[in-house]
Amino acid sequence: MENGESLNMVDSVSDDVLLAPFYYIRRMPGKQIRSELSKAFNHWLRIEESKLSTIMELVEMLHNASLMIDDIEDNSVLRRGLPVTHNIYGVPATINAANYVYFMALSKCVQLGHPRAIEIFSEKMLELHRGQGKELHWRDTHTCPTETEYENMVKQKTGGLFSLAVQLMQLFSKHTTDFTDLVNNLAVYFQIRDDYINLTSADYAKQKSFAEDLTEGKFSHPIISALTSIRDANDEILAILRQRTTDNEVKKYCISLIKDRGGFRATEARLVAVMVSIKRNLGDLPENPFVSLLLKKIDIMSDEVKNAERSNGEEHIVQQK
Repeated sequence: MENGESLNMVDSVSDDVLLAPFYYIRRMPGKQIRSELSKAFNHWLRIEESKLSTIMELVEMLHNASLMIDDIEDNSVLRRGLPVTHNIYGVPATINAANYVYFMALSKCVQLGHPRAIEIFSEKMLELHRGQGKELHWRDTHTCPTETEYENMVKQKTGGLFSLAVQLMQLFSKHTTDFTDLVNNLAVYFQIRDDYINLTSADYAKQKSFAEDLTEGKFSHPIISALTSIRDANDEILAILRQRTTDNEVKKYCISLIKDRGGFRATEARLVAVMVSIKRNLGDLPENPFVSLLLKKIDIMSDEVKNAERSNGEEHIVQQK
């Protein structure tokens, strides 16, 4: 075969084919929290719309690509109520598409035209993968981290993209305030909130499958809290996590153990404490109605949210206190 013919055959495979897994996950209904957060922070930073749009787009690209990889690493079944990407397109094509999108996002970062943009991008992507690696290590070695270790991991894994968005925006803003504490607290709240509803919300179970974190064998906040005083390698919760069970009855039993040991109460208390810290961070900044609105939407411990859930008849696997 001539070289020209071979090249034409390669060219006949379009980006639409290579990126089909990415387009699939991008079409899934999502909360767009990272974009909402960027828009809210722009109330302070006041960067031009074109820069904001590029930053939001590249962060959402990275987020969706990382979810494709996460679902493979976690052996997930559902994402946002639909089959996970790799169960539609296969693992190899999904990994390749996710990696391709990482570099597409990097290309968009270059287009921002700021000499520090690539440095920030690489730094935050390294942090994201360090955090993800720690979580996988704990899971695969059945090692329960301390709460401090867990929250430090969350600041890397979940906080990486939050921080990437804010720091890229600050490159084009006159606002020089250090948002590190606020961004870290937001990341911790979002992740612990996700941990909590993964094991307590029946509505969430429909989106991700019932108590998926138990099937994954993940050390989430309620589980860490329930294991705080346990040093027995044969503990029932640890044994269930090692099984990576898909048996709903076993998972219900594990949830009852977490509840009886105060794991959910401890997580609720931590969510309240982190929200207090977030509001304290905001108290040192000019008033921002967009951030306040976002907090109102995500604060699952507020009396207003709990009352609304009760009036809407939303099911909970574990009743909130």
